[in-house]
Amino acid sequence: MPLKTNHPEKKTWLPVPVNSDFPIQNIPFGVFLTRDDIITIGSRIGDYAIDLGALHQLGYFKDIPLTDDIFLQDTLNDFISDGKKTWRLVRNRISEIFDITNNVLKNNDDHKSIVLFTMDEIEMQLPVQIGDYTDFYSSKEHATNVGKMFRDPENALLPNWLHIPVGYHGRSSSIVPSGTAVRRPMGQTLPTGADQPIFGPSKLVDFELEMAFITTDANVLGEPIPVDEAENYIFGMVLFNDWSARDIQKWEYVPLGPFLAKNFASSISPWIVTLDALEPFRVGSPVQTPKPLPYLQQTGKKGFDINLEVSIKPEGGKATTVTKSNFKYMYWTMAQQLAHHTINGCKVNSGDMMGSGTISGPTPDTYGSMLELTWRGEKPLTLEDGSTRKFIEDYDTVAITGYCQKDNVRIGFGEVSTKLLPVFQPKKK
Repeated sequence: MPLKTNHPEKKTWLPVPVNSDFPIQNIPFGVFLTRDDIITIGSRIGDYAIDLGALHQLGYFKDIPLTDDIFLQDTLNDFISDGKKTWRLVRNRISEIFDITNNVLKNNDDHKSIVLFTMDEIEMQLPVQIGDYTDFYSSKEHATNVGKMFRDPENALLPNWLHIPVGYHGRSSSIVPSGTAVRRPMGQTLPTGADQPIFGPSKLVDFELEMAFITTDANVLGEPIPVDEAENYIFGMVLFNDWSARDIQKWEYVPLGPFLAKNFASSISPWIVTLDALEPFRVGSPVQTPKPLPYLQQTGKKGFDINLEVSIKPEGGKATTVTKSNFKYMYWTMAQQLAHHTINGCKVNSGDMMGSGTISGPTPDTYGSMLELTWRGEKPLTLEDGSTRKFIEDYDTVAITGYCQKDNVRIGFGEVSTKLLPVFQPKKK
């Protein structure tokens, strides 16, 4: 089925600000609460949210095989289950409706008043019910940096790292949308020089600059997904901050990996940008040496040129950009991650989420965590207000943004912005 949404000259009759993340070439999907307290599935162009439930009820998706209630739900899971053909049909139709040459909705004020909302009239929700969440560890630079810090600098990568996309299962119940504050976690840590752990608030809370992809129903139990078919089962991508408590992590991660250090909170951007929208921004991924085993060998361009930034904003202060990185640095691709995830027959469902792992580039200003940016706190960062940070402090807001740009078209993800609150204090009785 042809992809009709990406032409760089395509324009819309809706006003779109210069450098908006959401031109008509994007057409992401999300879930929002309307001014009438109704939850609906929607899309976005410029600073307007589009109520797809209302658009469907008004007949704008006629001839597309959709159930009557497909957009009248509080998650995208059922729509994602309909598969790539349906996603593309719907995006093509939205592109047609809002094309500058199409006057059908443009000249119908009654319909526009029902379908369109300004962004300040809505409240974004978690876009999918995430049944399972897996986090990978797929940046060679990040894995190398961590290995240098905590193990042998001469053998920073563990023996398996160059052969498999290393991953672990996270906790989906702790994933929240942008704008939802999270709390500093409590846990066990082992102070430097001590031989017994202590219990208390984490002192080394960190962000992790990641992206994540959302899957559709991909296979039956026991069925692997071939690497060159894997992208057919990826609905789209979000920005992802996988919060980490480094002191808790250091004490607990041997022998089974992160647990309480990761499962207290993870934050995602609310708009899912489809792979179709990202198609013009494909690039080759890093050369893999040694050559992966046959089931991980891929063809074509599987990387994506996505510019990423992280800022830290103290309470009442200005935001300071602390790193600029790019998704193209990822050693293991999404296709390889999904192929490896299912090579043992693991079943993948609609709404499952796969985190990329921390995205670090080759230079210190492209590192994707405070652990690396301050090198375990040994080189504190100075913020705009003159204060310094080794790790994230209470009431700091961490914001991640991401966008692609080519041929005067910018496709972005908005942002995932999260404030860190102090540890939870139970109410006194």
